[in-house]
Amino acid sequence: MIQCFMVALGGGIGAIFRYLLTKIQLPFETTFPIITLFTNFAGAFLIGIIVSATAKYALSEKTVLFLKTGLCGGFTTFSTFSLESITLIEQKNNGMAYCYIICSIVFCMIGVWLGKKIF
Repeated sequence: MIQCFMVALGGGIGAIFRYLLTKIQLPFETTFPIITLFTNFAGAFLIGIIVSATAKYALSEKTVLFLKTGLCGGFTTFSTFSLESITLIEQKNNGMAYCYIICSIVFCMIGVWLGKKIF
């Protein structure tokens, strides 16, 4: 039962952080979903740090559930990424859609790698 609580607590906090990011007003107009791209990169970077910290410091199961499953799970936005990709394709913005998809995958993989290396 405590494991579920840790995931829920972390997920709630992650979701709040994600929500706050959507409130950022960019100094320019764009239809490119840059906030979601940044959020996914940041979440990938964070999960890389968490994985490395878990291996290095033997974090408890509860801590890992809170941080990795809860916080990162509530913060990252892969479902939003998928919806935005489909929307761009439906709007006939295929070039932008494919650029977004490729950037998201590449940046998030780099984020995980950097997160693991930095910690």
